[in-house]
Amino acid sequence: MGRRRRPGRCVRVAATARSSVIVEGARSRRVSARNAGFQQWQSYLHNRSKRTKAGRFLVQGVRPITIAFDNDWPLESLLYRVGGPHLSDWARGVLDTTTIPTIGLVPDLIAELGEKTSTAPELIAVAKTRSTDLATWTPTGHAPVVVVFDRPTSPGNLGTLIRSANAFGAEAVVVCGHAADQFDPQCVRASTGSLFAIPVLRVSDARDVIAFRDRMQASGVPMSIVGTDEDGSSAVYDHDFTGGTILVIGNESRGMSAAWREGCDVVVNIPIGGAASSLGAPSAGAVSLYEIARQRREPLWRLE
Repeated sequence: MGRRRRPGRCVRVAATARSSVIVEGARSRRVSARNAGFQQWQSYLHNRSKRTKAGRFLVQGVRPITIAFDNDWPLESLLYRVGGPHLSDWARGVLDTTTIPTIGLVPDLIAELGEKTSTAPELIAVAKTRSTDLATWTPTGHAPVVVVFDRPTSPGNLGTLIRSANAFGAEAVVVCGHAADQFDPQCVRASTGSLFAIPVLRVSDARDVIAFRDRMQASGVPMSIVGTDEDGSSAVYDHDFTGGTILVIGNESRGMSAAWREGCDVVVNIPIGGAASSLGAPSAGAVSLYEIARQRREPLWRLE
């Protein structure tokens, strides 16, 4: 699903101040500019319950859409801009080679969905949500790295950590507890497409991850749970990360929960200087992940 092939059915929407015209082949019909379909897409921007109920979310931006295609992420439709500047070769190529239904929107409408105030985006994808169960998921590496984000509140921070996890070779990101939605547009944008490249799994609490660790160890893949905190017992660069690792990043303001502090095999700190009292959660995650990759001497410019 989402694979580029020959052109699919195309529906073009052109709006006036009060109405829009949909042209389908030789037929046309007039509908409200902000019709039920548009309002549904619009709800995916800020209404988590509607995204969850519909199992749909919006993907904005050239790179995220490209990576979604490259990883065969299920896409329901492509919204594209009609009117205004000509579409780029990239956008035209996507539209000309896809079997996914395409829907044209005038600049004002697609700008609303793209949350742009100056320029209207060329393409927006309506994607289907996808979930993976940690209880059945199995990593492929002999010493896998899995990142846990404990109760993140900011979708942007979650997306940034997903991006870092993908960049430094982690096999998955686990979102623990009542937390930000990985399908929120802020998270999708901040991940710059990495959301589509590695599994992002959700669990209720630390016990689910500990059960996963126990399952891995029973199958011959030892894994240690390493927490991060400014009061950690050792510096991040003094810990041996060459074995299987579950790296836990705490909530942005409250840090790791009591359950995680108890569940960790060790807690490390990141030594810092200057006037800063601590690093933000995504920054702490990026520094720790870089150290893991450095110890393993991964080719950071070409992690596959």
